[in-house]
Amino acid sequence: IIHGNIHFKELEFSYVPGEKILHKISFKIKAGETIAIVGSTGAGKSTIINLLSRLYEFDSGEITVDNISIRLYNISELRKHIAVVLQDVFLFADSLYNNITLLNSKISREEVIKSAKDIGVHDFITSLPGGYDYNVKERGVMLSSGQRQLIAFLRAYISKPEILILDEATSSIDTYSEEIMQQAIEKITRGKTSIIIAHRLATIKNADRIIMMENGKIVEEG
Repeated sequence: IIHGNIHFKELEFSYVPGEKILHKISFKIKAGETIAIVGSTGAGKSTIINLLSRLYEFDSGEITVDNISIRLYNISELRKHIAVVLQDVFLFADSLYNNITLLNSKISREEVIKSAKDIGVHDFITSLPGGYDYNVKERGVMLSSGQRQLIAFLRAYISKPEILILDEATSSIDTYSEEIMQQAIEKITRGKTSIIIAHRLATIKNADRIIMMENGKIVEEG
């Protein structure tokens, strides 16, 4: 069982040897806490979460989850506990239902509907022709960017992760989806260790703490 206490210790990383992207980054996130990471493009915000998900290996320092180095976890086991919602949502040319469950037969239709109602997206789904069986076509072209984002939230919520990462997940939102989005974020982050990377004030104002980054360093926290 993972509780979701995360500790970044003196973390350093470079994509190109000798060109550091992160400089001795240190901060802790308590289980169940929501933190927002803000800063201009290229500040190193997304790099931090890519390292947490082990998409890259850091140069030096340490990342621990529940006081165990993430390098000691089996990589697929670690990722089972982390859900990531990105700015660009990938949907397959298939039904909404299959896009939400990703063909995981352990997830029942009842569970999908209950989760959709929980985060406030059920009404939007049932308004589509065929509802949950609506074919969204290649890359989800039949949906607006905001609607695709809401499906990504539902997908993350239903996987019941202990750690949730929202990476610029609200930047392409339309006004129609904005309200549902705020409600969904509030619901899916509740009780989970959440890292929100965002430019929009509305998205981060409910965070427990905000970390400001600049040029790969933490410049402010509060």
